[in-house]
Amino acid sequence: MKTIQYIFFSIITAILVIAGLSSCVDDLNTLPLDPEEHVSDIVFTEDIAPYQQLLAKIYAGLAISGNSGGDGDPDVAGVDGGSHASFLRGLWNLQELPTDEAHCTWNDEGIPDLNRMSWSANNVFIKGFYYRLYYQINLSNALLRETTDGKLNDRGVSSAVKEELKAYRAEARFLRALSYFYLLDAFHNVPFVDENSSMSDLPPQIMAKDLFDYIEKELLECEADMLAPFVGYDSKHYGRAHKAANWALLSRLYLNAETYIGQAKYSESITYSNKVLNSGYSLEPVYGDLFMADNHKSKEFIFPIRYEGEETQTWGGMTFLICSTVPSALQSEVNSVGAWQGNRAPVSLLRTFERENIHTEDSRFTMLRLDQTANVEIVDQSLFIDNGIPIVKYYNVYRDGSMPPSNIVYTDFPLFRLGEIYLNYAEAVLRGGSGGDKATALQL
Repeated sequence: MKTIQYIFFSIITAILVIAGLSSCVDDLNTLPLDPEEHVSDIVFTEDIAPYQQLLAKIYAGLAISGNSGGDGDPDVAGVDGGSHASFLRGLWNLQELPTDEAHCTWNDEGIPDLNRMSWSANNVFIKGFYYRLYYQINLSNALLRETTDGKLNDRGVSSAVKEELKAYRAEARFLRALSYFYLLDAFHNVPFVDENSSMSDLPPQIMAKDLFDYIEKELLECEADMLAPFVGYDSKHYGRAHKAANWALLSRLYLNAETYIGQAKYSESITYSNKVLNSGYSLEPVYGDLFMADNHKSKEFIFPIRYEGEETQTWGGMTFLICSTVPSALQSEVNSVGAWQGNRAPVSLLRTFERENIHTEDSRFTMLRLDQTANVEIVDQSLFIDNGIPIVKYYNVYRDGSMPPSNIVYTDFPLFRLGEIYLNYAEAVLRGGSGGDKATALQL
């Protein structure tokens, strides 16, 4: 069993997030953070522990939404922590529900609008995800402000601690770039704030082209101080961002550059895909093992979001991804805390598999639990049973069939894994990028 200790505490930096976003986000208001709470020298001394705690809090914000019992004492005010301000739950809802890949049968506020692509800036899931990303940015900015050479010298920080803090700063820059990437992808033109921004002025809006350039610059600059790539489980480093995670994000950023800035960068995507491909990762031999409770053993994961049972309790994150897809009849099989059976796949997913003559031999096809529905068509927007196809992908069960200590989820989420990098490489080559070849792309 893997172990981790997340240390939660409230360090909130003040920024105001103005309106003025493009498209549907014109009405998004200020980020609900308390402007009277500041990071101070009382918190940070010459000891490394407070800096470790703040870095841990940034990582924890990808997994859970609060400071007590997972979602309790929530990071973000004004929205529900586990439901609306969960990074992973928000990412999944915004990326999947407006597409033809998924449909949620719940009538919870905001869900039908995502299903029907009829949302507004008042959608609680859009607001929650937006707030979460800026909260993450605030924490990264705080760590960077508190680790300048001047402040570290004033506090009498040793050379050894300063050296370790170089990696912390690089990770904070990567994690901030990651949040800005999702803001670019979902909202395009957004308010911009970094560690040098005024605490009292309204932040300016940054255009998509400039934000793309900023993300690229940050990733290129912080790479040198990041941890070296490692493959598989490492009790000290697993779950931390390292150089290969940086390259994976650059690969993804460049692959979609034409959408963001109107300029293709497929060759650059191939360059950074190759860096990952040459780092020693390998595809998981059994596809389903990628989504089990001991998936930390996989040599395919590049950058996971970690879940550790009772230490990372949340109604968002992997709890949501498991429970929201599981029919009640399969709750024990999956070992989940609930079986909410809301998220379903439309029949188009089944048809995609059926176009392949040997689809029944495809291990991925077993995720489609056709035995749990009498109607593969979604005939009713809010019908919980016999309405679309249950997709049971994630399990809170070890790959050998044994159970973790709790039905509170232990399954990690692969935010970056090798399978994506193979696809990035192949697409970039087939779209005309240089630095790769079609023969290799077709073999991946």
